[in-house]
Amino acid sequence: MATSEEGTGRSLEANRDGRKLVVMGQGYVGLPLAVRAVEVGFDVVGFDVDKNKISGLVTGVSHVDDVDDATIRSMLESGRYLPTESAAHLLDFDIAVITVPTPLRDGTPDVSYIVEAVDLLGSFLRPGTLVILESTTYPGTTEEIVCHGLETASGLRAGVEFQVGYSPERIDPGNERWDFTTTPKVVSGIDAVSTAAVANFYRQLVDTVVPAAGTKEAEFAKLLENTFRHVNIALMNELAMSAGALGVDIWDVIDVAKTKPFGFMPFYPGPGVGGHCLPIDPSYLSWQTERVLGHKIRFIELANDVNHEMPVHVVERLQDGLNRRRKPVNGSRVLVLGVAYKKNIRDTRESPAIPLIRKLLDLGAVVEVHDPIVEDFELDDHVARVALDPSRLAEVDAVVVVTDHDAFDYDTIAGHADFVLDARRRFAPDAYGDKIESI
Repeated sequence: MATSEEGTGRSLEANRDGRKLVVMGQGYVGLPLAVRAVEVGFDVVGFDVDKNKISGLVTGVSHVDDVDDATIRSMLESGRYLPTESAAHLLDFDIAVITVPTPLRDGTPDVSYIVEAVDLLGSFLRPGTLVILESTTYPGTTEEIVCHGLETASGLRAGVEFQVGYSPERIDPGNERWDFTTTPKVVSGIDAVSTAAVANFYRQLVDTVVPAAGTKEAEFAKLLENTFRHVNIALMNELAMSAGALGVDIWDVIDVAKTKPFGFMPFYPGPGVGGHCLPIDPSYLSWQTERVLGHKIRFIELANDVNHEMPVHVVERLQDGLNRRRKPVNGSRVLVLGVAYKKNIRDTRESPAIPLIRKLLDLGAVVEVHDPIVEDFELDDHVARVALDPSRLAEVDAVVVVTDHDAFDYDTIAGHADFVLDARRRFAPDAYGDKIESI
């Protein structure tokens, strides 16, 4: 196995027996794509500007939950995978897929990473190449930014001398049923030839491809998928707050409602939404609508408001529970279980645990955290990392289940803690008396 970038690069170039694929970005989207492409025989250059990320990959260390170290080592040993931060290795690529981040900055989409990737690829573009954007973005990005940028940098004509397409990522970390291969892939192009080229590429990687009418439709479809989830989760969160005040168990309401075999799909309340999609993607659509039509999408704005308020609601429920036990939140020891944005993964991007903990600290609580999966957390300087054992559980004033990792021993938690606020309904109703409360 090569242990340096240069060594891996020599192996890759020496053993090329298929088309050369460049994946711009080796994060939660780009790395699984690179894995699958190597599996089916592509020579893959995994390009990323993050030096720490690349240094880990070249030594066989993965930073993505769904890709283990053994897989990275196998890819390196195959001679068909080169993780690199050097643009020189982009030379002579046949296909490039852009999977860079597209964050929001003060409510405005930041497409600077796409622009940078396009400018770099454009300098290496050759006639006959295919460039695909996978990054989530607003409708029109592929035509306005990717095509224009590639043409400017290369002097070639999109749709005539090279092809361009868009295929939204559908990565769901931790999902054991729907992985990269089994999840249907939406594909599109700026014209019929480009659409066919994009479809032919992904047919080698996934079981099912679904052509869209055009790149704008495919870009919009990604935003629709996440807006659908975002709005429905917000609805459940709003109803959970109302149901609690009315003395109604919202979880039981959902359980009985979902027995209806048509016209209903269950969504569940929680401490808030997190990750790289739900807190961000719907705002891309609302921003674009306001930019073009002069107004935002009201459902999205309302959903944002509701979901952003959920960490505060959890803290208020905690305060209520402590008050009933004659304890103020100021000075109380609160153990937060889980800081990832969803269970069984280590990703903390936009995690509701962050604003929740900040609010507790502002109120004077002594916050402790236990998460056996997350190694680094942005509030580590403000909270104590502790073990989850019976003595610790007995000492704290309250336990808050924010992320319901399967690794937690819930019987031990319920058996030794005096008060547990369950934001994920991990505990069965009434199983442990009034020591367990839900949001």
